[in-house]
Amino acid sequence: MTSPEPLRGVLHPDRAAGLFQLFSHQPSAGLAPFVEFHWIVRWDLRGRPPHEQKVLAHPNIHLVFEEPQAAVYGVDRGLFVRRLEGQGQVHGVKFRPGGFRGLRGGPVQELTDRVSPAADVFGPEVERVNRRILPLEDQSAMVALAEEFLLARLPAPDPVAAEVAAMVDTATADHSLVRVEQLAERCGTSVRTLQRLFAEYVGASPKWVLRRARLQEAALRADTGTVDWPLLAADLGYADQSHLSRDFTAVVGQPPTRYARG
Repeated sequence: MTSPEPLRGVLHPDRAAGLFQLFSHQPSAGLAPFVEFHWIVRWDLRGRPPHEQKVLAHPNIHLVFEEPQAAVYGVDRGLFVRRLEGQGQVHGVKFRPGGFRGLRGGPVQELTDRVSPAADVFGPEVERVNRRILPLEDQSAMVALAEEFLLARLPAPDPVAAEVAAMVDTATADHSLVRVEQLAERCGTSVRTLQRLFAEYVGASPKWVLRRARLQEAALRADTGTVDWPLLAADLGYADQSHLSRDFTAVVGQPPTRYARG
């Protein structure tokens, strides 16, 4: 693994580390305004049981080169589950919040909670690239092919997309922001404008982004050591531990204390 950032949101990462490898690569300067990073997952479970990896997804859209066809993954507001079996690899491109709107040519909320054929957005050429990328072992060559494909299709820079990305960064980095009204005030805009921009550019509401960031932090703390749950709940802006537990259980399927014992 070349960077810790892709692990945020991956549930039980220590257990996952023995089942697959996750690598990340920074985008070129030309793609950086649109893309956070490339990620590559490789696994070899031949002779072993299949593995279902659960992820608390981020407010990002991904282009994924995989079998049987390349796909666009919209923001998953639930719990993302990926089944790994046999041997294989996938190569994903994680777009910045707002960074996919121009490529799609319009609002992205219709992609939310959906996996769509990448050809619906990029045309049939994406499948030719998919077939060239997947057999490769050289990660740099994989990234180069994906970059060549995307650089030829980049839209004009959208200053609003950059503003929205900064809003999402604020929402995810500052856990003292727990209400949409607080985020709107911090960003110098109205709640209604914030909600409209997030629907059009992100595909998830500001409320969801704020809550998801707190749940990811709770899972990260649970995975990295002993947790003082009442104190963590307060740090994340919850009224008490029971409110944190209710939110966590609704998405992950078990209370955070049980998850931590996992």
